[in-house]
Amino acid sequence: MTVLYGGTFDPPHTGHTAALRAALAQLAPDRTLVIPAAEPPHKALTAMTAGAEARLAMAKLAVADMENVSVSDVEMRREGKSYTVDTLRALAEELPGERFTVLMGTDMIETFETWKDFRAILGMARLGVFTRADDDEPRVRRAADALRAKYGADVVFIPHEAVEISSTELREALPRRGGREFLAEGVYAYIIRNRLYGAEPELAWLREQAYAMLKPKRIPHVQGTEEEAARLAARWGADVDKAREAAILHDITKKEDYNAQLLLCDKYGIILDHDERRNEKLLHAKTGAAVARDVFGVGDDIYNAIYWHTTGKADMTLLEKIVYLADYIEPTRDFEGVDTLRDIARRDLDAAVLKGLRMSIEEIKSRGVVPHDRTLEAAAWLARERGE
Repeated sequence: MTVLYGGTFDPPHTGHTAALRAALAQLAPDRTLVIPAAEPPHKALTAMTAGAEARLAMAKLAVADMENVSVSDVEMRREGKSYTVDTLRALAEELPGERFTVLMGTDMIETFETWKDFRAILGMARLGVFTRADDDEPRVRRAADALRAKYGADVVFIPHEAVEISSTELREALPRRGGREFLAEGVYAYIIRNRLYGAEPELAWLREQAYAMLKPKRIPHVQGTEEEAARLAARWGADVDKAREAAILHDITKKEDYNAQLLLCDKYGIILDHDERRNEKLLHAKTGAAVARDVFGVGDDIYNAIYWHTTGKADMTLLEKIVYLADYIEPTRDFEGVDTLRDIARRDLDAAVLKGLRMSIEEIKSRGVVPHDRTLEAAAWLARERGE
């Protein structure tokens, strides 16, 4: 017996997978096909809808840990609206003599008589029906009884503890850094990586991911940089959450050695100048920005704040200044002049960035090293802007 579980899966969430697990436990099918619809007949796709390939990929991630469950692109390959009767006919040709059970929720069983060729569906398959909410059972049973009485339908009720969340609610929550608890880890990571639905990462999740990429001794520095970036952003009118996000990710490739950094540069097409090839400490800003974009889907503003946090550059944006300075003066930093620099940062951000650049230049020179051109340009540009 083969179970078919269709839907838009935009995105697939724990409500979907909880219902599917209950069906698997009760029905014990030989195989189960999860079938994302290319163009669902009962709802209009919106501008926020993920593309067909993305929904197919997310469905695979959602059921990756389930035995004998696979995701089929049978409806993706067919043009036009994705009608269940057409899918059943196609699968019946592929699996002659197979028994099918089509899973559906409360709203679908109640409107089943509006489905294309619904009588043909009843002739080819049993209906497996589950509730979408805890108080839906009476509605489901009434609809099932009506189909049995009118058409002799084979309908089985699948009791389970409903997860009361909808894909619509998730799409609304994700841009507000919410919704993670209703998504499989792989699905959530995919959404964030591709920034589907305008999603912004939950910061607690982002910390978990970033800290796993760090040496343990670096975590206090990253935590301090995040808190300082948040304070500076609040003080100077920047987006606090974006400042946190950039700070959390700013050192994610710091632990990589020189050869690993060069491999990352090659992977992401990063072109290094002469100074960067001689000083591996300069590389992690560029590779970190590239990994942050590739793995976490960061936008240009956060990418650039990470990219320039080590050397700085002329005409930095507000966020770039904040991350540069937060990395320099975060609470675990302890060097001569840092308390003065922290005090200036509360009163005059540009003055603090300029002083930080100059202090960095002097410290680099004291080691017999030539400061990077970008750092010199950044200090000169700020000095000119301030009329110094």
